[in-house]
Amino acid sequence: MSTPDPRVEVDLPGNAAIFFHPEGFDTTSPKLMGRHAAGEGFLRGWFRHGGFEDLHCQVGDLRHAQAFGEAAQAQSWRGKIHVHQTDRPETLAGVGAVLMPGPNLGQQTWHRRCRVRPNAYSVVGLTHTTASANALDNIGDLLISPLESWDALICTTEAVKTMVVRTLTDQAAYLAQRFSLPPSATVTLPQLPVIPLGVDCERFAPRPDLRQSWRERLSIGESDVVVLFMGRLSFHAKAHPMAMYQALQDAVPSLPAGARLHLIEAGWFGGPHIQEAFARTVPQICPDVVHHLLDGREPAVRTGIWHAADIFCSLSDNIQETFGLTPVEAMATGLPCVVSDWNGYKETVRDGVDGFRVPTWMLPPPFGADIAVRHAFGTDSYDLYCGKSCQFVSVDVAATTQAFRSLIADPDLRRRMGAAGRQRSQQVFDWKVVIASYKELMTDLSARRAAAGMAGWTPPPAGRQWPLRPDPFWSFAHYPTHLLGGATRVTATGLSPERLELIYTNGMVTYAHAALPTLPALKQVLALVSEQPGADVTTLAATADLATGPILPQALLFLAKYDFVRLSP
Repeated sequence: MSTPDPRVEVDLPGNAAIFFHPEGFDTTSPKLMGRHAAGEGFLRGWFRHGGFEDLHCQVGDLRHAQAFGEAAQAQSWRGKIHVHQTDRPETLAGVGAVLMPGPNLGQQTWHRRCRVRPNAYSVVGLTHTTASANALDNIGDLLISPLESWDALICTTEAVKTMVVRTLTDQAAYLAQRFSLPPSATVTLPQLPVIPLGVDCERFAPRPDLRQSWRERLSIGESDVVVLFMGRLSFHAKAHPMAMYQALQDAVPSLPAGARLHLIEAGWFGGPHIQEAFARTVPQICPDVVHHLLDGREPAVRTGIWHAADIFCSLSDNIQETFGLTPVEAMATGLPCVVSDWNGYKETVRDGVDGFRVPTWMLPPPFGADIAVRHAFGTDSYDLYCGKSCQFVSVDVAATTQAFRSLIADPDLRRRMGAAGRQRSQQVFDWKVVIASYKELMTDLSARRAAAGMAGWTPPPAGRQWPLRPDPFWSFAHYPTHLLGGATRVTATGLSPERLELIYTNGMVTYAHAALPTLPALKQVLALVSEQPGADVTTLAATADLATGPILPQALLFLAKYDFVRLSP
């Protein structure tokens, strides 16, 4: 791995530095979330289909760079990896873009403004859930952060983009009213391209051997029909299962004589009380359906259980869902899908082609205002906010039942829809297609930066580029009696270099070594002051060498703090 030279600006069209924290790309966590699976899949796709000569990552901890390298090697990457540290954003100018795994673009754009220039590189983010307070704050922050038209927030679906635009519109209207802005006032927004999440279609290719082994393991007969739900088992924050249970029970009479209907729920629970609720509900609502519960976090289950199924079902009814990766994975396996007509499912599963999308109903505004306020004030947790909201979303049980009946009774329909879905997954959602869209976006943003024409841009005063993260010596300049200046006179007190070393290695000082001049540099400055008693800072700076000059002010204040020198106005 190497650290880029910040003076070299190459700008590699199509490439980007991946902001990498292992947590965002790890599917081994007990609390596996959709964003983890999406992150892991994206990283594999980037390594395999990017076609880059070099890879770039940005990290806050160098140990994370090692994890990035190991992930690349696992995908047979043998090229060069460049590591960009978060506190040196200027090195990103040599790549052209940094890709964030979430919508939090603000901090990166402030770093760019403070340390480089607005068009030095692009900042690109990605939406996952847009319902949480943190996600909404990040979206609203786009209006007051120094984003440019060559930045982008990738929306995984048009449904997500619509929600983002609505949020920005309402927040902009508030700001215009708050500050009495004229109608002509405008704000620069990032690009909002729609690029879906992807799947590795090759990994999900139908496997007759796995189908046979899993069905034998679960005692599933040849004529039996299996419906699969894969994902987090959460009635309050993912997909309330009641409509699926009811529809499956009602669809049992559609089975061929002697056949059984199986439901495999492959997932994981957020806690024992949730698991208990599921366990009680299944025999109550669908007693004639054979139920199998598997841990979807186990690698063998996550990759293999798809092949045991005949139909995939996910009736998402939750506002925290945005894209929904599992229907696309099911399509890649060749399974027909029964999904709710909700969120990103509207744009992945084609009704009547790849499966069936069943209608959903929801309350209109303003009936959710009280739910929102309770969450905003912290009275209700995010989970409770999502859970309360979903109680007022209805999935059409009759339509779901009819979809199941049609697929259960007609194996040829299952095969046709499954084949259509697999073809669609390969043409639209395979990572090689999705990564190509990312590269096109990066190239477009590069062209926008090149055309920006920043010749007239004037950098803000140092330390004041980010109003809410200012230089503390600016914000609190009125606290001290005096500020060190060129006319400040400096006199050595006679304390020895040996005492300076004693102070410098004291535990009350060592914690700040990263911000302090080195001990040799401090000794040089002390000697410089001793040679010129009563000289002012300007004079000392004129006689300092090239190494000592830049750190002279910090060195003088440190020496004064510990009484090695005295300052006078």
